[in-house]
Amino acid sequence: MKKENGKGDELMASNYIRFDWAMKRLLRNKANFAVLEGFLTTLLNEKIVIQKLLESESNQEDEFDKYNRVDMLAENSKGELILIEVQNNNEYAYFQRMLFGTSKLVTEYINRGEGYDKVRKVYSVNIVYFSLGSGKDIVYHGKTEFRGIHQGDVLELTPFQKQTFKVDSVSQLYPEYYILKVNDFNQVARSPLEEWIYYMNTGDIPDGATAPGLDEARQRLKLDKMTKEELSAYYRHLDNIVILRDNIYTERAEGRAEGRAEGLMEGRMEEKREMAHNMKSLNIPLDTISQVTGLSIEEIKSL
Repeated sequence: MKKENGKGDELMASNYIRFDWAMKRLLRNKANFAVLEGFLTTLLNEKIVIQKLLESESNQEDEFDKYNRVDMLAENSKGELILIEVQNNNEYAYFQRMLFGTSKLVTEYINRGEGYDKVRKVYSVNIVYFSLGSGKDIVYHGKTEFRGIHQGDVLELTPFQKQTFKVDSVSQLYPEYYILKVNDFNQVARSPLEEWIYYMNTGDIPDGATAPGLDEARQRLKLDKMTKEELSAYYRHLDNIVILRDNIYTERAEGRAEGRAEGLMEGRMEEKREMAHNMKSLNIPLDTISQVTGLSIEEIKSL
């Protein structure tokens, strides 16, 4: 559905609905859980069955968030929490936002008076349509482990803790984070996860794609199944995305231009300072140096 190459690029037409729109409007329907379950099964590499969707205070409904941000909070068959967020806007503090989201869930979904053993596992799945951080990969996974500063060993659970908590490692008790940088994917999909990322990036589902959930997406996320009113709202959404991307591109271009201008000015000032320093070493009067370089007497004295 889209191919981003630069300023003014449009979201190209496709037979299927963009994933972020589907998250907001369609995948919340229990009849469509199979699509989302397939994606999560592919990403987490284990069978995921969504029991129900939960309400979260992080869901926003104002006009900007309707196209900028999508949150979905689900509970899988194990009672674990899965927070899925789609973010189109470039947000510099997004890493901290991920931390805040998982921390909030940990405290929100434990009943007052319950022991810490009742803290629920949280997965934070972040699908970002902007350049987040600096890295070469398109999918990143983060988890918590404790490593000895002297021996370098990883702190493990005792046999009793493993049996009680039904996990094998300490990291399995803590929130885990996944980041999918879908805009950076520009190659042929060679794995089930890459097939999903290709769909998220382009809005198209290749005929040969076999990743779990994509067959259901082919059946349930077709544009021709939308009503006229839904299509109108959907195309407004695409227009908003184009405007948002255009603004981001313009801001970056202006920032680069300003940076070049500032660098040029600083270079010229450095040349003047060097000239003034050399003239000063030759005992040329300060007022003469000032007239030649344009620097103030005070600036020349400080060289």
